[in-house]
Amino acid sequence: MSDSSPAPAVPVLEVWCELQCPDCRTALDDLRALRARYGDRLELRLRHFPLEKHKHSFAAAQAAEEAAEQGRLWPYVEAVLDRVEELDRRGESFLIDTARELGLDAEEFDTALIDGRHILIVDADQAEGKAIGVTGTPTYVVGGERLDGGKSQEGLRERVEEIVDRLLAEAGQTD
Repeated sequence: MSDSSPAPAVPVLEVWCELQCPDCRTALDDLRALRARYGDRLELRLRHFPLEKHKHSFAAAQAAEEAAEQGRLWPYVEAVLDRVEELDRRGESFLIDTARELGLDAEEFDTALIDGRHILIVDADQAEGKAIGVTGTPTYVVGGERLDGGKSQEGLRERVEEIVDRLLAEAGQTD
């Protein structure tokens, strides 16, 4: 096999999330466990689904996109979700302070929130989510199946693992 051959595609788990959502914070443990179990054999892809009832969720989604641009998406997402109550209270200043704590360019976060450079990505995610039936967060999409964690996350990780294991087995990638 030559070095130029493409790596086999890994299954993608789309995580429809909003960063002011306590249920999404609860889901972090599942996401960490999935990352620990599969490593680079599973791609976790954050998709934004800000809910109107959370007034800072749209700004938080934009901030997450800025974190992605600066190469620290998941550490930033986890840091914000770990402190949902502080985001509720402080809004955008909390988003910028969190970037600074992680050693990111906080001024760039501030500018991104002002100039709205990431709004189109957030809007596109939200529209796609609505189109495929996402109604709450967290919602997972893997292997063409939508799993809604907004009401209950009971058994969700196990279901995701079943699907991912099946996809990996079909691709000939077993442990």
